[in-house]
Amino acid sequence: MLNVFKEITGKAGLVIRQYPMVLLMSFLGAVSMICFAHGNYNSNPNFFVFIKFALVSCLGISLMFALKMLSQRIGKQILLEISGVLFLIFFYFLLPEEEKYFTERYAFLIVPTFILSHLLVSFIAFFGKEKELNFWQYNKNLFINLFLTAIFTGVLTGGVELAILAVDKLFDFNFNDRYYLETFYFLSIFGSSFIFLLFNEKGLLQLEKDGTYPVILKFFTQYILIPLLIIYAVILYFYSAKILLNWELPRGWVSYLILAYSVVGILALLLVHPLKQESTASWVRVFSRIFYFTLIPLLVLLFTAIFTRILEYGYTEPRYFVLLLAIWLTSVVFYFIFTKRATIKFVPISLFAFGLFSLVFPYLNTFSVATRSQKTELKNILNQNKVLKNGKIDFTAKVSDTVADEISNKIGFLVKRDETDFVLNYMNLKYQKIITSKINKGELYGIQSQIRSSFSNVDKTKNSFGENFELVAENRLQSVQGYDYFARVGNFRDTEGLTVGQDIFTITSQQKEKLLIITLNSNEKWDASAEIKALMAKHSNRTGRLSVPEITLEHDLVDYHIKIIFDNLIRENFGTENIYFSDAYILIRKK
Repeated sequence: MLNVFKEITGKAGLVIRQYPMVLLMSFLGAVSMICFAHGNYNSNPNFFVFIKFALVSCLGISLMFALKMLSQRIGKQILLEISGVLFLIFFYFLLPEEEKYFTERYAFLIVPTFILSHLLVSFIAFFGKEKELNFWQYNKNLFINLFLTAIFTGVLTGGVELAILAVDKLFDFNFNDRYYLETFYFLSIFGSSFIFLLFNEKGLLQLEKDGTYPVILKFFTQYILIPLLIIYAVILYFYSAKILLNWELPRGWVSYLILAYSVVGILALLLVHPLKQESTASWVRVFSRIFYFTLIPLLVLLFTAIFTRILEYGYTEPRYFVLLLAIWLTSVVFYFIFTKRATIKFVPISLFAFGLFSLVFPYLNTFSVATRSQKTELKNILNQNKVLKNGKIDFTAKVSDTVADEISNKIGFLVKRDETDFVLNYMNLKYQKIITSKINKGELYGIQSQIRSSFSNVDKTKNSFGENFELVAENRLQSVQGYDYFARVGNFRDTEGLTVGQDIFTITSQQKEKLLIITLNSNEKWDASAEIKALMAKHSNRTGRLSVPEITLEHDLVDYHIKIIFDNLIRENFGTENIYFSDAYILIRKK
């Protein structure tokens, strides 16, 4: 037992000495998430800083591991690690300070950066004349170690969580629920990193060492990946034939299916790369030869699908990335078809280069291209549909619902890309104040619906299935002066009553056509359903969200005056029109 303990501590000590910066990044990431889970985010929005710090620290795990692999090849470890830290500090300040300004634009920065950091791990130590087989062995071992890490971490985390649960229930400790979440964060971030490094304790020389080809990997590729590829190929070629026969444009989502087929195919080729030299593996050589040729007609379909969307709606970050992946895929296809001494290192290196280009290249990066494109699209829509009046958007102009949707979508897009000045140039003073106010409050996602609901003369040209409209009361503080009783509708059911002196009020609400009915002593009643529908009918052409000062209805019922106050009214279209409200309040006074 003592020898086992010494061996474990020895391995742990070696990992700590070998990978101090990787472990530091994983530890900081885990602690940041624990601090976030431990605090009260609702009362202190500044807790978003822990999310930022955790994101940057987790990015640092793969970055520092890549730099460690490079330092084991060329030395200069301290210089490389300082460079890595400086990059992480720079990346931290690229992210917004508050959660309310964290829009999808930052997702298009964070996700590609994480992918690039992992790609860097795959090739950064192989820029020299190292054997290609060593490159393959290195990545194969990393892949296997990553798979084993996921299994070990899952078992460890599940076991520790169950142990905490057992102690809690058996000894009545009544642990706070956040302990389970904090344990998960620590083990899934720091624990998984430590386990992965234990598998890679000897570093680059061990990882790139020649070894036998794993039988399970051959089985996985031959009996799972390649059959999947055949299924994909058959579907895509049949779909291509349908397009040619019907002479129609391809659907947008076909781009993702083609990219999936391509990525799975390239992965399969990389996994079986060493088998091409074996005479017994003729199927590998055949597959390697024909795969890239099968991609050529699909590339034509891919570019047709991409440009169909781009020419119609302009560039956005997702469309930019899909186009860039299509160009990268084309370069890979022609590289392996026409290059006699093609190297598999070209795949990760070229993908890294394309990804880096998409994020940092001036004027042509994804953010610049998408912003310029959507500005141009907005200008064209406003001019072509004659929505401008004295250079400002006329919200009383007659437009179709499609045009109103497009205008509001593009304005929302540009505001979230910090193009506020450009948008405000098209707004009159009233809407400039509204948009500026929402930006200052961090309500960026409410601007699009506000603009959409502001168009008052909209023609319906498309099926309204699934399009909602919400009427929202701005005034959250209501006076009860002059009334004797106050009740919340949500607190009552048909079987319950409000006793007022000798009288009893009952409430029926939101039961099919019975939107809100108030009954007095089982005899006299006020059915407010028709008035609610009439109120919503005034906005029959609107979708999205519209704010009004207040939403109230008043009625005399025998000896009482009743006032209903709504927080909101919602019209939902899912096949049939449905009107409902989140809650309402009733004020009653005796006349």
